[in-house]
Amino acid sequence: MPQGPAPANPGRDGDPGREPRGPVPGPDPVSKEEWLAWCAATAEKDEPPDPDEEESDPDGLPGPWEYDLAQVVAEGRRITADEAAACARATRLGLLGGQPVGLERRGPGQPGSARRSPGEHLSRAAGFATGALLDTMPGCNALAGFAAEAAGDDDRYAGASDDEVAGVICAWDRLEAHMAARKHAAVAEFIRRRPGPGHPPAGPAQMPPVWDEFTANELRQILAESGGAVEDMLALAHDLEEKLPGTREAFRDGILRQSKAWIIARATDLLDAGEARAVEAMVLDRAGRLTPAGLRAAIARAVMEVAPEKARKRREEAARDARVERWAEDSGNAALMGRELPPAEVLAADQKITAWARQLKKAGLEGSMDELRARAYLDILLGQDSRPGQPAGHGGAGPVDGAGPVDGDGPADGDGGGGSAGSAAPGQDLAGPIPAGFAGRVTLTIPLATLTGRADRPGEMAGIGPIDPWLARDLARAAAGNPRSTWCVTVTDEQGHAIGHGCARPQGGDETKRPKPAARDGPGFTFTATGGPGPPGGYGSWRLSGGAGGQRDLIVTLDPITTRDCDHRFAAPGHDPGVKLRHLVQVRYAMCTGPTCRRPSTQADFEHNIPYESGGRTCLCNAGPKCRHDHRLKQDPRWKVEQLPSGDFRWTTPTGRQRTTEPTRYPV
Repeated sequence: MPQGPAPANPGRDGDPGREPRGPVPGPDPVSKEEWLAWCAATAEKDEPPDPDEEESDPDGLPGPWEYDLAQVVAEGRRITADEAAACARATRLGLLGGQPVGLERRGPGQPGSARRSPGEHLSRAAGFATGALLDTMPGCNALAGFAAEAAGDDDRYAGASDDEVAGVICAWDRLEAHMAARKHAAVAEFIRRRPGPGHPPAGPAQMPPVWDEFTANELRQILAESGGAVEDMLALAHDLEEKLPGTREAFRDGILRQSKAWIIARATDLLDAGEARAVEAMVLDRAGRLTPAGLRAAIARAVMEVAPEKARKRREEAARDARVERWAEDSGNAALMGRELPPAEVLAADQKITAWARQLKKAGLEGSMDELRARAYLDILLGQDSRPGQPAGHGGAGPVDGAGPVDGDGPADGDGGGGSAGSAAPGQDLAGPIPAGFAGRVTLTIPLATLTGRADRPGEMAGIGPIDPWLARDLARAAAGNPRSTWCVTVTDEQGHAIGHGCARPQGGDETKRPKPAARDGPGFTFTATGGPGPPGGYGSWRLSGGAGGQRDLIVTLDPITTRDCDHRFAAPGHDPGVKLRHLVQVRYAMCTGPTCRRPSTQADFEHNIPYESGGRTCLCNAGPKCRHDHRLKQDPRWKVEQLPSGDFRWTTPTGRQRTTEPTRYPV
């Protein structure tokens, strides 16, 4: 029974019982005394409510005297019928905590869920704020409805904050992936209905191992698509159903977009179903936040760990498909590219191009480094010299072969509880076979167990990415044969983060005085503990014996790379870091610490998280490499970057959205 007078126009169905109980709060709120007087006046018709009852309203709404006019005016505006309907739909789905309320806007960088304000509906996009349920809701038809409603008829997101608009963008991204996943599920069903002759559907997914040869032709006509694109679509749909259930679910939920699902499927196409599932399990926990390049490196490393022999076989077979391709660019220019080439020679050639480009720049040739590298590339191929003042068409390989110093990546580093790497000093001729080419100060990271032959774990080469164990050992032996190679060792934790590091030095501190060891029967590495415990908190001193006969032994003293409770042992007194501090920072972070950047740290700025001018230390606990662009980005007052005790960097965008980058994960 209604607890107050019905309005003149009761509204829906003319039922006053559907209206809120009691007088609606307005500019002149009803006092408790006025409310009781009204109840007494109507006692003959209705039994008055008990004003002392704790919950006089079964719907949980407050009595009218509990409203405060200032609070009503300050906190909210009246919800329109459309807004109330949107809240009601969200309430039914449990998105707004069971009450038709809006979410209050939050300033950039404020953590946690938004505070709810009764009676306020700030925008249709309120549920997409950081931490709100629509912000984390998987891709689905319901999410599409809420996103469309947030956009409004004009797609202008009226009343939405920047954070809410960012949340809707992320939602549409998840929805795009969700729709693509549903399309590929339909393609998978198409495959089931077009099995190849003698290959009926089988297994838990009821997928045929091959599909009819004309299936692609059907899809090409249906979709008006190219043959290559349709073949890729069929292959991805098949692998998602047959081998990659985790990737399929992440794709359907919108955690992975189609391009990332394809990266995983492409990397695992040589594996059986069990191996593929083991590989995807190693990367799915972070695949959504990795860039495509980062995911490609992570999944390649996982494949090499799960099935190293198959990875090696794929590399060797693909090498037989080595080729040079040329094509016309849309601009009217042309392109030339080598494919499936030996990694070490590619890196040596790349360094040679950079070296000659620097000579062209030094000689006064104008242009960006990209333009000069392109000119150097053609100079080397055609045997010409483009330096200003040279006769037109001047040929000969002399100037190019003597191009001068290469781009050094700093001391090379290894890993895995003691790895090793090789490089050579800059300034040598890069022409020639792999050993000389590889010796261009290339950072090679190899788990110690792989280096010594006790296990077959992948390594990693700067500028190339993960490499299989056999190639890693071959390159290490090539580096060991070069007397200019330098060696470092990095100790990692279980996640592959660097926690200790040391660079090798000649035994006794003087390379010219140490005796040569007896020649070995063949190449091989050993890494053994030696006298002295090493620095306090470190990991001791070790002897590294090289992988070639007659190679001199080296001593490696492993310092800690502190991540928590920094003791500032490597801190520099001024603004600029010392050589060791800079190197340790580059070891801890092999790439720029920007959220989506993969520029090598050796080509990035040493950046103080708290500016030196503001009292920030020049120390591991307050430093990280940033490329020049991300360095400038961090200094923008609209952005905020925090260096956490764990070594992670937390970036807060102007919308208040946050993203965390972690120290480099090395092979373990």
